[in-house]
Amino acid sequence: MEPGFPSRERPRALFAGLCTLDIIQSVAYVPAANEKVTALRQAVAAGGPATNAAVTFAYLGGQATLLTGVGAHPLAEGIRADLRLAGVDLIDAAGNDGASPPVSSIMVTARSGERSVVSLNAAGRALRPPARLRAMVDCAQIVLIDAHHGGLALAAARAARAHGRLCILDGGSWRDGTPDLLPLVDVAVCAAGFRPPGTSTTRQKLDYLLGSGVGWAAITNGAAPITWAGPGVRGQIPVPAVTVADTLGAGDILHGAFAYAICERRGLDPAGFRSALEFSAKVAAGACESFGTRTWMRSGSRPWDR
Repeated sequence: MEPGFPSRERPRALFAGLCTLDIIQSVAYVPAANEKVTALRQAVAAGGPATNAAVTFAYLGGQATLLTGVGAHPLAEGIRADLRLAGVDLIDAAGNDGASPPVSSIMVTARSGERSVVSLNAAGRALRPPARLRAMVDCAQIVLIDAHHGGLALAAARAARAHGRLCILDGGSWRDGTPDLLPLVDVAVCAAGFRPPGTSTTRQKLDYLLGSGVGWAAITNGAAPITWAGPGVRGQIPVPAVTVADTLGAGDILHGAFAYAICERRGLDPAGFRSALEFSAKVAAGACESFGTRTWMRSGSRPWDR
């Protein structure tokens, strides 16, 4: 079996999407224009929706493969090292591209845990699907896409459909290529900021997703309940109340935990879907209790046992 392909002994998933280098600073307050402040603490890690989801999946015990674009710039070595430590197998579709990977500059307000993010994201980097994409999908139980690299996401979703693999969309926001993806998506777990055309309410968003061919859908909204819908059923999942230190990556972590839970349950039905959302909500809420996207893992925290 080629390097980067997960074994068949543990839950296994392919994550296709954005990878950034996150520079995270905890500050007492967000500085005004032309003001300098000293950070209270800092963290550096590989980030991005698909990346954080893959790291979470691996932490929970799964075999995670990340398909993204990192390239050959010196900053990419920090990303590679972090992913190795996290146990995530990297498939780099950027090859020898010498351009800098996207760097996310993040300020987290210590008192509230709210964050401000500036990032190039996937702008300026077009990734071609690797020739072995179908083989990679065939070795996974689940394919999760975040749609930041539109062509890569579409190719991964098509391969998932062709191989009968469950395709999950991390819908952080509406993108130009989203309409092409939705008919290929089995599960969409989207943020409140995901706004399909002509929608404003959560119910309208869920109706749009189901009407576009998505089988199961959920909308998250921070500490508010998760609202979900499936074939003939709807419901809400409460989010555990925690003392928030940092909300950065909470949605990404939720997606990784959700993918792991669905792999463990090996099927979709109302009870299983609800159970996976409950599990992932506990994991994401627990991650918000510490600074950065990795601290909760290093502490050995098990928020899902509470």
